[in-house]
Amino acid sequence: MFEYEDLPQENLPFWKKKRNLIVVLAFFGFFNVYALRVNLSVAIVAMTDNRTTVLSNGSTVYESDFDWTTQQKGLVLSSFFYGYICTQFVGGYLGYHFGGNKIFAIGIGTTALLTLLTPVAANYSIYMLLAIRIIEGIFEGMTFPCMYDVWSKWAPPLERTRMAGFALAGNYMGTVVAMPLSGILAVTLGWESIFYVFGCVGLLWFLLWIFIVKRSPQDDLHMTNEERTYIVASLGHQKPNQPKFSEAPWKEIWTSSAVWAIIVAHFCESWGFFTLLTQLPSFLKDILNYDISNSGFLSALPYLTLSILVFVSSFLADWFQVKSILTTSQVRRYFNCLSFLGQTVFMLLAAFIVHRTYSVVLLTIGVGIGAFSLSGFTVNHLDIAPNYASILMGISNTFGTVPGIVSPLISGYIVHTPNESEWKIIFYITAGVYLFGSVFYWFFASGELQSWAVRKEDSDKKDSKN
Repeated sequence: MFEYEDLPQENLPFWKKKRNLIVVLAFFGFFNVYALRVNLSVAIVAMTDNRTTVLSNGSTVYESDFDWTTQQKGLVLSSFFYGYICTQFVGGYLGYHFGGNKIFAIGIGTTALLTLLTPVAANYSIYMLLAIRIIEGIFEGMTFPCMYDVWSKWAPPLERTRMAGFALAGNYMGTVVAMPLSGILAVTLGWESIFYVFGCVGLLWFLLWIFIVKRSPQDDLHMTNEERTYIVASLGHQKPNQPKFSEAPWKEIWTSSAVWAIIVAHFCESWGFFTLLTQLPSFLKDILNYDISNSGFLSALPYLTLSILVFVSSFLADWFQVKSILTTSQVRRYFNCLSFLGQTVFMLLAAFIVHRTYSVVLLTIGVGIGAFSLSGFTVNHLDIAPNYASILMGISNTFGTVPGIVSPLISGYIVHTPNESEWKIIFYITAGVYLFGSVFYWFFASGELQSWAVRKEDSDKKDSKN
C-alpha cells in the first residue's frame, strides 16, 4: 500500500496551489457544459408556448413560434444525446493521448460556438436544429472522459474526491443558473437571447482555460516546485508516462465486476437525472400550473440543493478516509447506495403526492441527495484504475448517456395528455431504476486498485524495490 506519511511536506496557502485554480476553472467549465445543454429545456417551453394574438379584424387566435407535437419536442430534447453517446470513448482516447486539458477546452468551446447558431437553425427547420444539437453532443461528449485524464495527473489521492466533486458541482450550478436565467431571458428578450448569452459565456471560459491549464504539473512552469514535488510524489504509485492505448487490458476491463458496478450506477443515476433535467419544466407548467418564469426558478431549485450537498459529500468522503474511519471501498459503497435508496423513496413519494408545494419539496430533496452518489461511483474510476481512468469514464459515460436518449422519448410517449396518472408512471420507472442501481453497486463495487490496472513493469519495479 502507498505510504502517505512518506510524502514531502507542503505548506502553501490554498491560493498559491495551482491545482486549486484548476478546480475553480474546471468548475466553471462544467458549469458551461450543463448551461449549454439544459437551456433548451426552458427555451423549448417558450418556443412552443401558445400566445394570444388579436388580429386586425378583431378576432383572437392562439399561435406559437413552433407548432411541435410532444413527440417532436421529446426528439429535440433527446437529439443532443445522439451525438453525445458517440464520443464518450473517443474523448477518453483523445484525452489519453493528447491531453485531457486540450480536449476539454475544444469540446466546450465548439459547443458554445454552435449554441450561438441555434436560433438560426431552429428558424430554418426542425431538422437543422436536430443537426446542430447532435453536433453539440458530439463535442460535449468528449468533456467528461478527458477530464479524468486531468485528475489522474493533478489530484493527490487523498484530495481526489474533493477536487473532482467540487469541479463536478459546476454541472449542477450551471443548471441552477441556466434554468431561471433562461426563463427571465425568454420573457424579457425572447427565447433567442438564451442561446446568445450562454454561447458568449462559454467562449470566454474557453480562452481562460486554454491559456492557464497545462496537462500535468511537469508541464506547468507557473507553479511552485513545492507543490509540483508533492503532487508527483503523492501519485508515485502511478508511472508518470501512461502506457500505450493498445496496451490497455481490455479483456480484464470488460470482465471486471468493479467496472460493471460503476457502469450500472452511472446508468441508473443518469436515468433519474436526465428525466428530471429535460422534463421538470414541463411538469411544473402542465401539472402544477406554474408559468414559464416561475417554472425556470423552481426547476433550478433541486440542482441548487444538489450543488450545495456536493461540497458536503466530498468533504465527508475524504474526511472518512483521512481519519481511517472507512476504507475507500466502504466510502464508495455507503455513499452511493444510501443516495440511490433515498432517491428511490422520494421518487415514490413524488408519484403518490402531486401538489404545487409538496411536489417541489419532494423532488428537490430527491435530486439533492444524489450528490452523495458523486462520492461513490463518479470518482470510483480513479480508485480502481487511475492510469486508465479516462478510458473507464468514456465507457461508463457511454452507458450513462443512453438514458438521455431514451428517457425523453419515453416521457414524450407516456405523457401526451398530460395528466397526473401519466406523470406517476414516469416517477415509478425512475424509482425502480434507482433501486436496481443501489442493489447492484452494493454487491459488486470496489475502491481498491485492481490487479489488472497495475502494469507488469511497474509491479516488477515495486517488487525489486521491496
